[in-house]
Amino acid sequence: MVRVLKLELRGITKRFGSLLANDHIDVVVEPGQIHCLLGENGAGKSTLMNVLYGLYEPTEGEILIDDKPVSFRGPGDAMAAGIGMVHQHFMLVPVFTVAENVALGAESTKAGGFLNLDDTRRKIKEISDRYGFDVDPDALVEDLPVGVQQRVEIIKALVRDARVLILDEPTAVLTPQDTDELLDIMRQLKSSGTSIVFISHKLREVKAVSDTITVIRRGKVVGTATPEASTNELASLMVGRAVSLTLDKAPAKPQEKTFQVSDLTVVSPTGQHVVDGISFDIARGEILAVAGVQGNGQTELTEAILGLQDRVHGSILLDGEELVGRSVKDVLNSGVGFVPEDRSVDGLIGTFSIAENLILDRYDQPPFAKGISMSPAKVLENARTRIDEFDVRTPSGLLAAGTLSGGNQQKVVMARELSRPLRLFIASQPTRGVDVGSIEFLHKRIVAERDHGTPVLIVSTELDEVMELADRIAVLYKGKLVGIVPAGTGRDVLGLMMAGIAPEDAAPAGSAEKTRPGPDTPETPRTSTASAEGGDHV
Repeated sequence: MVRVLKLELRGITKRFGSLLANDHIDVVVEPGQIHCLLGENGAGKSTLMNVLYGLYEPTEGEILIDDKPVSFRGPGDAMAAGIGMVHQHFMLVPVFTVAENVALGAESTKAGGFLNLDDTRRKIKEISDRYGFDVDPDALVEDLPVGVQQRVEIIKALVRDARVLILDEPTAVLTPQDTDELLDIMRQLKSSGTSIVFISHKLREVKAVSDTITVIRRGKVVGTATPEASTNELASLMVGRAVSLTLDKAPAKPQEKTFQVSDLTVVSPTGQHVVDGISFDIARGEILAVAGVQGNGQTELTEAILGLQDRVHGSILLDGEELVGRSVKDVLNSGVGFVPEDRSVDGLIGTFSIAENLILDRYDQPPFAKGISMSPAKVLENARTRIDEFDVRTPSGLLAAGTLSGGNQQKVVMARELSRPLRLFIASQPTRGVDVGSIEFLHKRIVAERDHGTPVLIVSTELDEVMELADRIAVLYKGKLVGIVPAGTGRDVLGLMMAGIAPEDAAPAGSAEKTRPGPDTPETPRTSTASAEGGDHV
């Protein structure tokens, strides 16, 4: 008979110095239950699970298994108690086989001291057959698509007899089709008696698979719900106020095509074509959104436009002016606004004030400077205006930008880039790590810039965000442009395109007209499955 566990977290508190990450959290996971921890990035979900998995020691509170208190000094203790964890970023050795990765940390040897993998292979095959994983024990992990790599992580936990499985943002690295397969796997595991703690901020998936939902906000449990709760109710619990999850957007009114990318190739230091001969254009008053799982050339594309990549071939024209070969400062001064994918690394200087961050790309220009002298009064006046206009929640523009929440930091970056006349606006991962309420605001500002007549390029791994904002959708796979399709193209078709399948092959029967490539869309041969990171949103 399968051993099932009841798990209880009672009064768990975790402090890091003055930061209170978890505040007296109570959670009960019943045997054979899918229990979701729902909350925005930074709410404390992953910290709580790291406490459960023995990676952190709780400051206060206790963990109970089958009503008995337990204490974990490390992940080994948690695994011995029947708890496994699949991290958002996989803990696999790419050059090892599946069997070698599964055996890692629990190796057995045979005569002569050689590693004995026969038993591991047998267990992998048993689990793979039971759940339909279709995983080859002798395949190299680096050769496996990302969805199969995630199954290897699940097999690692099940081989160690995990009866409670923690899945930390498991769909963040998956295409929509891989996500659906994972949700089916979770249901199978549940039916076999395995309890699952599902950490997520994506409401659609939570509602599709969870039995019970615990909502965490700012380190505290703020409510529990069932999957029957509406997405608006769950979003309100996450944010603490009513929010709208739909964007009221008028149809685009595209004008002349002022931004053209032709045969663009970006070569990595190792000689790989990370962007491989892509061409597209964007009209004034139009949003082109680039979809694809992370790691398929999106970052290098935006960096090439901005002048951050050195080995660039092809042409990037803005109003007929060539941008390739120009410095970052020249590109910005030519009227390009740029929101980078990692605001903390590339978008802000955390120790500088909000006011200073709002002029990072114009600190040497009037009205903020005259000659070698800056005007603190003008800098602060600008900050007051932008803070009010972009609803940045702060008592003063003199506070360090690093003290703001993620959503407010992103508003500062967006405010800086949209506070001057633009000829092109680029936003890469515009709402990553941002609460639902801030997403609503930022999406409206992006659309407002489009309606102002600016060509807009959005890059996002959140498929819902792409579908919400785009007037046209371009999909990248392994550096190549799979196709450009109109807004309204179905999620299934986009998911297949994200796996490298051309739009005319991805479209369901009878709908080829809807996804037929436009005149600027290159013909792309059909390829296989995706192999990097990505996901869809809310």
